[in-house]
Amino acid sequence: MTPAARRQAAIEILDQILTGQPAEKELTAWARRSRFAGSKDRAAVRDHVFGALRCLRSYAALGGGGGTPVVSDANTSGRQLMLGALRAEGIDTDDIFNGVGHAPAPLSPAELAVLNNTPEMERLEELNMPDWLWPAFEASLGVDADLAAQALQQRAPVHLRINRQHSDSGDAVERLADAGVAAEPHPAAETALTITEGARKLRNSEAYLDGLVELQDAASQAVIESLPLSDGQRVLDFCAGGGGKSLAMASRADLKVFAHDIAPQRMKDLPARAERAGATITILGTDALATGAPFDLVLCDAPCSGSGSWRRAPEGKWRLTQTQLDNLCETQAQILKDASRLVAPGGSLAYATCSMLTVENRAQVDAFVAESPEWQLQEDHGWHVHTGTDGFYVAVLTRLSDD
Repeated sequence: MTPAARRQAAIEILDQILTGQPAEKELTAWARRSRFAGSKDRAAVRDHVFGALRCLRSYAALGGGGGTPVVSDANTSGRQLMLGALRAEGIDTDDIFNGVGHAPAPLSPAELAVLNNTPEMERLEELNMPDWLWPAFEASLGVDADLAAQALQQRAPVHLRINRQHSDSGDAVERLADAGVAAEPHPAAETALTITEGARKLRNSEAYLDGLVELQDAASQAVIESLPLSDGQRVLDFCAGGGGKSLAMASRADLKVFAHDIAPQRMKDLPARAERAGATITILGTDALATGAPFDLVLCDAPCSGSGSWRRAPEGKWRLTQTQLDNLCETQAQILKDASRLVAPGGSLAYATCSMLTVENRAQVDAFVAESPEWQLQEDHGWHVHTGTDGFYVAVLTRLSDD
């Protein structure tokens, strides 16, 4: 595919996303329809689509559209977003919008007029943030709010977790280098590596296939390092999802690790991942939680806005509404209550989110402790996107013993 044809493919995919379709679904559907597209083509189209979603408001303004949310946005088209992207990147639009082959059609008179006008963007257009969300975002991050918003406009780094049961940092880096993947330690966690080159070669590398490393954000690893884990404990990953934190806990100590998720299909790949990592993870259905309790530690990686991972899933920034955020907060509060009943006296409850919003983090913990005198907050930590990781939060609470 030519560079122009890749841009046209991105335009068509973005048009579908702007009607409310999930980005991953549309990218997958396009790839299946486009057997002619090679791996580099698919990667380039994906980068164009996700770049436009991260910078929706500013690209829309530069392209002559409205900088409003992605869902059901009749004021913005994929073509306008791609025109805005070219302007932001300093690429000559005549090289792309020329109608040659599978390239986008030449610019219309109205679009040419857009090029002659450089809009004065408002602050939140430049920061690519929704108007309604900004007060809560700014209150949560304080003086760092602008830095975090700017970081959300960039691609997220690729981090790996070293499986200490099979490897150490030096060995993992060397094995990755043999496959053309360059990596270096990340300061957020002892087990964390940052890929600096060759990320797309990772999944075919022996280091990955043999379970020496797993894909996991450095802050997510730091969450696990903050947990009071020791040999012999029975620990439950209450909202396990794909099981990344279950595997990370299993590599920290000689534990009996249990995984549960309200949607069991999310854990479908966990047995294979555990086998590759040399870990033993017992999956529990909801009806088996009560009989499996009590646990020495229960981790709740609760459903959240995902504001800490919007670089990876940028459409979430525009699809979120105040009503959805309120509903998520209600769910988080209920999860804390439900999970707390599974912890043994003297045990620990860890509450985590991949969010940077206080309403989902410390505010939830404070409300829970205020209603639950048998629980004490021991420590909490937050990580933000502008410091080199995803945004994460974790609080560790202790249940007072019956004594």
